[in-house]
Amino acid sequence: MIRYFNEDTDFALYGKANAKRWLKEVAMREGKRIGNINIIFCSDPYLLDINRRFLSHDYYTDIITFDDCEENTLNGDLFISIDTVRANADEYAQGRFEEELNRVMVHGILHLIGYDDHSEEEQQLMRSKENEYLALKEELER
Repeated sequence: MIRYFNEDTDFALYGKANAKRWLKEVAMREGKRIGNINIIFCSDPYLLDINRRFLSHDYYTDIITFDDCEENTLNGDLFISIDTVRANADEYAQGRFEEELNRVMVHGILHLIGYDDHSEEEQQLMRSKENEYLALKEELER
């Protein structure tokens, strides 16, 4: 089950049912199934506090993923800073906020699946998977 929450922001995701269906399909194509995933939309200060307290990192980010997966079942919390997603949309996605938000959500799911992005090679694979699954989202919505 995928559930959506807000912390320190009034953001509301449009198309929740479509997003759930898409993310379930991503998991299935990777040989996984969705268990309990919480997607929490928040502000930059809120996510910075989490980054400091739990990861000892002192910088802003767009997403922090807490993995609680069991074998092929994806469980976890995805904290997404709406502030940083908006800023990144302006910088990387020609101002297309929804596209950037979808990229960040699937990025978090890919982390739960087991993909990482520490090395340049891992980053390239992650970006390739993000692009593949963003195209899938477009297909599913046709």
